[in-house]
Amino acid sequence: MYAWHGGGGSYIVVSGRLRPVSSDDPLTRQDTTTRDADMITAINTDRLVLRNYQDRDAAALLEYRAHPTVHCFARERLGSLAEAQRDIREKSGDDLQLAVCTKDDDRLIGSVFAEFDQPDTYGVGWNFNPTFGGLGYATEAAIAFLNHLFHDRQARRIYAYVEDDNLPSQRLCERLGMRQEALYREFISFVNNADGTKHYENTGEYAILRKEWQHV
Repeated sequence: MYAWHGGGGSYIVVSGRLRPVSSDDPLTRQDTTTRDADMITAINTDRLVLRNYQDRDAAALLEYRAHPTVHCFARERLGSLAEAQRDIREKSGDDLQLAVCTKDDDRLIGSVFAEFDQPDTYGVGWNFNPTFGGLGYATEAAIAFLNHLFHDRQARRIYAYVEDDNLPSQRLCERLGMRQEALYREFISFVNNADGTKHYENTGEYAILRKEWQHV
């Protein structure tokens, strides 16, 4: 699943709300291990942990990035474990690029990511291993991530671009309460047609404002 777009502290979900980690707070201290005071350690949900990438994630990342299921990830295809390791090193220090892992075994099953647009807008996206599809993980992770952007990074507006044949991501945007604000015809090309010409994608723009966000 995917919706694409063109120093926080440490956080955990407590009673359905994100709160900053404090070394003096027993509710947050026991569930996170701070790696850097300026980096998110983890965003915890019922079943998942959203955290910075770690070296041990490489094999699980390669598992689904080697065979993208939607065109928009074709350019990010990984061909080897070494490429996956390099990709992780590049993203591991970025708090807007988070690994989504199952809480019981810390297995990487997908990612959420965002890009900041001045002064108060974020474009967001996600990519999940289809082996874990249909279990609600993408929705659970996306709600926690948007909660973080709205309440802790003070986003006013969040948007996502989704190609018109990517039905799972369209449905996810709708579950998040995002509305389709535009449809751009032949907006971008990720792959070529059989004859070598560019294959252009129709792309919808979905968005939601902080004052409209209900998943708190």
